[in-house]
Amino acid sequence: MRRVDLRPHATFRFAGELESAVCEIAFPHALKPGWHLFRLQAASTDNLRPRLVFDWGDGFSEASALPLGPTQDGAHEVLVRTAKSTVGLRLTPGAPEHSFEFDRIEHATFGAAGALAYAGRLAARALLGRWLFTAKARAQADGTRLLYVHPFKRLRGGAQTQRKQDFARWIEQHDYNPARDADDLKCTVDRLESAPLFSVLMPVFNTPAELLDEAIQSVVDQIYPHWELCIADDGSTVPHMRRTLERWAQKHERIKLVFRPQNGHIAAATNTAFQHLATGTWVVLLDHDDKLREHALAELALAIGRSPNAQLIYSDEDKIDEAGNRSEPYFKPEFSLELFRCQNYLNHLTAIRSSMVRQVGGWQEGFEGAQDYDLYLRVVEQTYPANIVHIPKILYHWRMTKGSAALSSGEKTYAAKAALKALNAHIERAGLAYETSMADGSIFYHTRPKAPEPEPDVSIIIPTRDAVEVLRPCVTSILEKTLYGNYEIVIVDNGSSDPQTLAYLDEIAQRENVSVLPYEGAFNFSALNNFAVDRVQGSVVVLANNDVEVISPGWLSQMVAWAIQPEIGCVGAKLYYPDDTVQHAGIVLGIGGVAGHGQKRAARAASGYFGHLRVVRTVSAVTAACLAVRKSVYEEAGGLDEENLAVAFNDVDFCLKVARLGYRNIWTPHAELYHKESHTRGADDTSENAARFAAERAHIKAKWGEALSRDPHYSPNLTLQREDYAYR
Repeated sequence: MRRVDLRPHATFRFAGELESAVCEIAFPHALKPGWHLFRLQAASTDNLRPRLVFDWGDGFSEASALPLGPTQDGAHEVLVRTAKSTVGLRLTPGAPEHSFEFDRIEHATFGAAGALAYAGRLAARALLGRWLFTAKARAQADGTRLLYVHPFKRLRGGAQTQRKQDFARWIEQHDYNPARDADDLKCTVDRLESAPLFSVLMPVFNTPAELLDEAIQSVVDQIYPHWELCIADDGSTVPHMRRTLERWAQKHERIKLVFRPQNGHIAAATNTAFQHLATGTWVVLLDHDDKLREHALAELALAIGRSPNAQLIYSDEDKIDEAGNRSEPYFKPEFSLELFRCQNYLNHLTAIRSSMVRQVGGWQEGFEGAQDYDLYLRVVEQTYPANIVHIPKILYHWRMTKGSAALSSGEKTYAAKAALKALNAHIERAGLAYETSMADGSIFYHTRPKAPEPEPDVSIIIPTRDAVEVLRPCVTSILEKTLYGNYEIVIVDNGSSDPQTLAYLDEIAQRENVSVLPYEGAFNFSALNNFAVDRVQGSVVVLANNDVEVISPGWLSQMVAWAIQPEIGCVGAKLYYPDDTVQHAGIVLGIGGVAGHGQKRAARAASGYFGHLRVVRTVSAVTAACLAVRKSVYEEAGGLDEENLAVAFNDVDFCLKVARLGYRNIWTPHAELYHKESHTRGADDTSENAARFAAERAHIKAKWGEALSRDPHYSPNLTLQREDYAYR
């Protein structure tokens, strides 16, 4: 972390690059209350999204994070009114890569008249139409408010346009480029000890001639030579189909045809292609109007070489319109059984070992629209997750045409019903005590274990010190809203001295299912929880901050139902800031150098990245602000690390220890609570807090090393500089 001495009314210039995603700005004197202008001048502003985060004396908080907006002259700035003195300031560049060049940081203070004049200049600029500004307020933990103003550049189409521009930049910087990459890829493929034959299965029916030609051409153009294209015409009625297909077959002997006498739908046609034409050791699925990337089969062959036991391989994908424009890339995680039971994210491109297809009985009729999902579910039942391989590269273009699910999920409502039918059949075959339904506000599914009977004993552990103004609503919300019956609340009192807090603790301890457990000593979140877990009776423990409040009455039922599953370790909840934006939706390793909260600050109603805010997912870690786990698993993992991680990163470390034992950590959006962010952090002064945080950060990085740079549940094609799932 680079430290920058920033004095009032001063300009600082820098040379070289900032190697960290975070720059801490240290003030020689406290920043006084009033209006302050911060301005960052960078050598390159492409895709830069800088933010300032304030420390009011109890650590840096996301609740005080403010964006700097772009100006006409290439800088970024924000005008902010602070209500009290600050002791620290952190700059997060939000650069697209791990470093960025910047020239100087400027700071100036304004009176009310100066601030009004600045806003007036922004308003005058907004009259030009291209440059606008926003004025907002953000509530702080102590009830004060940050007022801030920053400019922004209006984009036609708004966020969607920005996303397209970011994807175009990603394609230019990171995507496969034939002119640059083809020769090296061919050389690598030529060195393979084994070259599998791929049977590309393509059922067709009344395909528009131009799209059919493009689909077939995309196979012919493969740089990997060992393929056969197996086309089953499913009783097409338009005359160009037979002519087009026979023309291609005459030109290329590796194109095989079969013409079905009548339409039997896609499962029957795919089975015909597989049973009558395919001779390869692997089958690859291609829709009749989509396109393979020219390196698709080569990447599959290389993946098989790296993973000889693979049974199913899938890749990333994007969409393409009829004009050839690319959009909406789905950069996928590694295989997650929980996510897969909520959405068919394998989809395109998928390759399956031919022997496995035969073993599970091929494509079943009656699941039209979800026939591939049904097949994949049966494959998953017959193999190990380690044999399901993900290639984090875009190998498939999904065509957006009228009537296609790629254009709109509402185009094929029958497919969603068929997928739910396939999912229920899978659950029945697997003998799972699960139930399914459509996920609220989503086209995907809510798959979850049924509520256990009888209910296991649950101990909800809440460490606290004073702060009765947040503790009381926390406990009240649990007692009044929770539908789950068999639980106790254990409040771990870490030396409260406030008379109102002590009176409340005496009062609430009179409840039959509430107890207060005294703990003496300095604030140590890990030690507090370990101390309590040793003494509670519940077979499931829930770690909860004293500043959470229950929203959904079924929150505990949902978390416990997952936590008692033998293969599940930690279970996390969906937490919101008081302004109804997302605070926690699973922890992503590597963000900011250690870990961050993915999709933070998304709107409460948002579906998130490909529906990820609406479905249960496997994640690397969840926050201990609300975490459920079996007591036996907690003890098996050795609890939280009270020696090295008293405050920060203890939940990340704990979840990684649990995963190392073979359990899966999951996050559920169906347990919703508010989280007001850490109110109780002990009495350490600022320098001690900073030293402690630095030591804890260094410890977890040294302990977990490379594991922190590669989260299997987050794509390497997505950024580690921010928490918004932006492209790398």
